[in-house]
Amino acid sequence: MSGPETDGHQASFMDLALEEAEMAAARGEVPVGAVVVLGDRVLARNGNRTLELNDPTAHAEVLVLREACAKLGSQRLADCDLHVTLEPCAMCAGAISFARIRRLYYGAADEKGGAVDHGSRFFSQPTCHHAPEVYSGFGETRSAALLKTFFRTKR
Repeated sequence: MSGPETDGHQASFMDLALEEAEMAAARGEVPVGAVVVLGDRVLARNGNRTLELNDPTAHAEVLVLREACAKLGSQRLADCDLHVTLEPCAMCAGAISFARIRRLYYGAADEKGGAVDHGSRFFSQPTCHHAPEVYSGFGETRSAALLKTFFRTKR
């Protein structure tokens, strides 16, 4: 197969997101990492920082969308792709839609808090103005293992 869902670049971008997730875990944050790319260029990469910044909106996705928009001088990222280690929540799905992200690649599914293929299925709602192409399962095993290990140590 060819196309964005099997492109080798997607795996390497997810590797960067996984590195960010690992760094987030080392900071005591929920291990989620994200990367925004334009073509082959990484515009932004970060992990969750809600505890560090005392900011409930400091999810990895929101942080990288903000940085990418600032770098491009635009609120729209129509030609950009987002790679994130965990299925985005409703807040992040909304931000992804407003930013007009072209493609979303995510690793592990989140049956409890996800809003893309679970929960509200944000991009399928009639109130959603823009839905990216969605590809799931990239780095899923590693993403899920990071999360399981993190939450096991918290219990």
